Amino acid sequence: MTELPTAAPKRSLSSTQWIAIAMVLGILVGWLCPASEYPAVFVGAKAISSVFLRMIKSLIVPLLFSTLVVGIAGHGDDMKKVGRLAFRSILYFEIVTTIALFLGLGAVNLVKPGVGVQLAGASAQTAKDLSQTKITFAGVIEHMVPQSFFEAATHNEVLQIVFFAILFAVGLSRVKGKPKQFMLDFCESLSEVMFKFTGLVMSFAPFGIGAAIAVTVGQSGLGVLKSLALLVATLYGALAVFIIFVLIPVALIARVPIRRFWSFIKEPWLIAFSTASSEAALPLAMQQLEKFGIPKRIIAFVLPTGYSFNLDGSTLYLAIAAVFAAQAGGIEMTLGQQLLMMLTLMLTSKGVAAVPRASLVILSGALTMFGLPLEAVAVILGVDAVMDMARTSINLVGNCLAAAVMARWEGEFPDQPPAEAAV
Repeated sequence: MTELPTAAPKRSLSSTQWIAIAMVLGILVGWLCPASEYPAVFVGAKAISSVFLRMIKSLIVPLLFSTLVVGIAGHGDDMKKVGRLAFRSILYFEIVTTIALFLGLGAVNLVKPGVGVQLAGASAQTAKDLSQTKITFAGVIEHMVPQSFFEAATHNEVLQIVFFAILFAVGLSRVKGKPKQFMLDFCESLSEVMFKFTGLVMSFAPFGIGAAIAVTVGQSGLGVLKSLALLVATLYGALAVFIIFVLIPVALIARVPIRRFWSFIKEPWLIAFSTASSEAALPLAMQQLEKFGIPKRIIAFVLPTGYSFNLDGSTLYLAIAAVFAAQAGGIEMTLGQQLLMMLTLMLTSKGVAAVPRASLVILSGALTMFGLPLEAVAVILGVDAVMDMARTSINLVGNCLAAAVMARWEGEFPDQPPAEAAV
């Protein structure tokens, strides 16, 4: 009796493929149903997008706190390892972001996207509002320390949560016996639950991401790219150069298998790109890096700290946008003045990732300080959503790579490949 051939099992689409499909559909919806003509569609899409982002933000505090405490207090009492990781991370962050700053400076001086841009008639009211938010280096340092953990948790202040969790973990490492084991078991359990929670929220990702793209396109339109296409092209081109000549060589030097690394972080990258939100991609990025084989203690420290100190894409963007403002205003800046402005941007951009439109706030403050036209910010606002998607996604890639580099530097990089990511 011959056996009937069995049909090959149908291969379902992966979550990455569903997200890509949702992005395409979101672009079509935003293009065909602009906000001015279809306000009901715009409001509905914005609500779906907001629900997704709110669900993501609800994960951040318990996930960060639990993973940091377990990562520091649960792996021995050697605080020298924590201090060494902190020093190496900050050193790496400063080197890479400085390179990004100078790369942006070189790109904007080479392409000159601001030359010929008309600022006359551009409304600077939004720029003036942004410039009222004063950011100083001393203020950033003070802002790092929470006056209340619950207040920091309420406002999703990532840097404050990291600061509190590190001190809590150091204190816990000095406790002996049952109290320490109870807290470690609690945080370990909380961490496991939050990673499962992340999986549930990510099942909603295609809807939230498609809606976010539809809102962006429906509000700004595809035509907004035409007037400032050179500025957008300069940023995207400079970011591509940064990836090819900085991030890839760093990965090769640290012996990070690039293709396998990308297979694990491509989905968090898609989320960061489509939502223009670093926070939206953080929980999944932590989960994927752990699957990649990076130790929890390194992920829990490097990734959230990098969100405040290793903003490669945002740093490069600030260099381009600041000099663009001078070019658009017809102001010639000497190399010394540009370097001084870059130093100012490098210092004031630390630790403000949680500020809404943080890059525009920092840019407005710098323009005011150096007497450059604030109207340029009003012009940049027209394409800021498109540029924000690129710089945020590169921030994420840079921080994920930083975690892998630190694992190699600490001698804890996985030599044996873990289970491959789903494709």
